[in-house]
Amino acid sequence: MIRIVLYEDNTKLRENLTLLIDGANDFIVCGAFKNCDHILQQTQELLPDVILMDIDMPGTNGIQGLRIIRSQYPDLPILMLTVFDDNQHVFDAIKAGADGYLLKKTSPEKLLEYIHEVYEGGAPMTSSIARQVLHLFARQPSDKNDTYHLSEREKEVLQLLVNGYSYKMIAGEIFISIDTVRSHIKKIYEKLHVNSKSEAVAKAFRDKLV
Repeated sequence: MIRIVLYEDNTKLRENLTLLIDGANDFIVCGAFKNCDHILQQTQELLPDVILMDIDMPGTNGIQGLRIIRSQYPDLPILMLTVFDDNQHVFDAIKAGADGYLLKKTSPEKLLEYIHEVYEGGAPMTSSIARQVLHLFARQPSDKNDTYHLSEREKEVLQLLVNGYSYKMIAGEIFISIDTVRSHIKKIYEKLHVNSKSEAVAKAFRDKLV
């Protein structure tokens, strides 16, 4: 079972999301909270496989929660589920390390698919958000004079990320273990100075790295 921790301040929506996720065969909600005030302690205790998180919450909000988690759990999949589709919220979430960004109008069926996708190493985004991310990063100052010193294998893995492959698919494509894929991706993030797959893909496009 894929363990989900949910952060959502709207009580009714939090309950409905819990019912939806618990009703699916592969998932279980092991915690649901109204804000991120105790997110590090909750993560340590509940050991989620995926965090599903709103942005605008009282107390510690989603962006702040992202930063806290990324400081201790750089590889834990975090999927934002929010009403905000403006540039600043999208940019802040991706820069803070979100692995995916969905709008709350996403259908229940697609939401479950996206949770599974982010668990497998994907970076699901509502299509309008994906376009914003590419445009936002395209406007950022380029570091293309820096070669980043990616190895050939790292370039190969980055290309597969750009192609939309999950960690599992990358492992199968180039005949390595998922743990080795995670190790390569961690090094890619460090060399590109990014915190998430979304940032890495956007930077690869912008600086023509693949």
